[in-house]
Amino acid sequence: MDANKEATTALMPPSSPQELSDPIMEPALARSPKPVTPPGSPSKLLGDALMARGKLDMMAFERALRLYQDTPNEKFANLLITLGLVAPIDIAEALAQIYSLPLVRADRFPELPILEERISPRFLRESKVLPLHESEEELMLAMVDPGDTFTIEAFTMATGKRIVSQVALPSEVEAALERLYGAGRSAVGQIVGDTGIETDEFGLNADVQQLKDLASEAPVIRLVSLIITNALSMRASDIHIEPFEDRLIVRYRIDGVLHEIESPPKRLSAAVISRVKIIANLDIAERRLPQDGRIRLRTQGKDIDLRVSTVPTMHGESVVMRILDKGGVALDFHKLGFSEKTLERFLSALMQPNGILLVTGPTGSGKTTTLYTALDRVNKPDVKILTVEDPVEYQMPGINQIQVKPQIDLTFANALRSIVRQDPDVIMIGEIRDLETAQIAVQSALTGHLVLSTIHTNDAASTVNRLLDMGVEDYLLTSTVIGIQAQRLVRTLCEHCKEPYTVLPEMVDELGLRRLAPTGQQDITLWHAKGCKECANTGYMGRVCILEVLLMTDAVRSLVMKHATSGEIKEQAVADGMATMYEDGLRKALAGVTTIEEVLRATRED
Repeated sequence: MDANKEATTALMPPSSPQELSDPIMEPALARSPKPVTPPGSPSKLLGDALMARGKLDMMAFERALRLYQDTPNEKFANLLITLGLVAPIDIAEALAQIYSLPLVRADRFPELPILEERISPRFLRESKVLPLHESEEELMLAMVDPGDTFTIEAFTMATGKRIVSQVALPSEVEAALERLYGAGRSAVGQIVGDTGIETDEFGLNADVQQLKDLASEAPVIRLVSLIITNALSMRASDIHIEPFEDRLIVRYRIDGVLHEIESPPKRLSAAVISRVKIIANLDIAERRLPQDGRIRLRTQGKDIDLRVSTVPTMHGESVVMRILDKGGVALDFHKLGFSEKTLERFLSALMQPNGILLVTGPTGSGKTTTLYTALDRVNKPDVKILTVEDPVEYQMPGINQIQVKPQIDLTFANALRSIVRQDPDVIMIGEIRDLETAQIAVQSALTGHLVLSTIHTNDAASTVNRLLDMGVEDYLLTSTVIGIQAQRLVRTLCEHCKEPYTVLPEMVDELGLRRLAPTGQQDITLWHAKGCKECANTGYMGRVCILEVLLMTDAVRSLVMKHATSGEIKEQAVADGMATMYEDGLRKALAGVTTIEEVLRATRED
């Protein structure tokens, strides 16, 4: 209700109430006529309504009115709220009374956006209007200012339908616009509105200078920075930027699970991806081949490394950024998930003067973090440690770390040949990928070095068969490998909202919980992931390892020499005292650390 509209506000003819077809809307809310502007000044009408309801006194009204005359571009309702004279809900109720319209609250707002393709989110934001329901003849709007005839006429022209208005609170409309259209008063929406890029004309065929110009715009720079900083604040481990035919999707991997977030529009795909490539020192002209790079930054007092990978897809380049928080790594075995028994077995192998200790598991299961924790344990002034990694994820004081560079022929094998002559006590190999690397690791162990490395297998027992299949001789394997640790990551329960429940007897037997429960306990208790604001309603916060440690005992060596199956090796390892990953997961589920669903998702006992 602007002052300059008071003289030109047209009378809107009342319409007969009509039932709407939306089953979600209550009949009382559905029978809403267009607003009828009463005679008189809107500011006086609002003041009279508020005073009649006991929300405003005459002295305060006159003071606000004098101030309003000096600020003609300010709405009177906003001025009253800014001065602290009335609450937004009082304004909304008064407007509903003035225009004889119902007041609609956020619980009646739609779950999906309406008119998304026909009405600009920027126009909705500026007009403070939310489309509630669309039928063949009518369009229902939630309006902060039901007397805004310009907006009503604009919707009439855009849709060709009769407009039915309802009154809503400003804060609830703004929150709904952000939730439904992704361009409300959110930071991403504001930045997108500043870019000035209205079309997707700069696609796969854009030249290098165009891409540089796009990526150098201040709003694009802020947008990429916002994507990264939001990921850090949400504890994400990876950022995925994925262009598709009709949209650009940004997703964060939080506690191992991908979550889609508010994403920029498709027209900004080339600008956003080019910006990431520029700060990662990648070639923005090369869009046909995969590229790898790194971004180093300091934020919130911490040094952060982002490992950047791009691959070409049908609709542009897909970008994944792995977040490596140098200060956020807990080099503590207990925090990683090691129980006392498992840690004792692991350390018995780690403290050997020579041999090969392997850590195995799928990509993203925390193998490298476990190796760094092991290195931290043996890192002493009288011990020389050399590592060969691809890439060097965390820099550790007192350790000589080598970055593999295949483009100059600095491979794992070539680097290992050189570092053996550096007189190291401990060698860490980022990953054993081929026979050549495995053979050098074996030779290093045979010549008195302790070798730590990772390898990709499903469990500890199958690692032996993997090395045999790779071509390592069985007698060398039994002579050098001293231990194999396998691990997975499971999400940990949120301590603020986890709920206990009693497991049914048949489930106790099926899951094998009885043998792990305290002696004599009849009722077995596990825990549910409920969800609260502390954990973003996921029920989980953080991750922990479930693991198993296979030691190369004489009985296991005998089976290896016979080329026994992984099942036979596993059976013997359990007989020698190994607790399987499944058993370790069950113990953590019984202790309330995680849920049985997470354990079953990560591993299931054969």
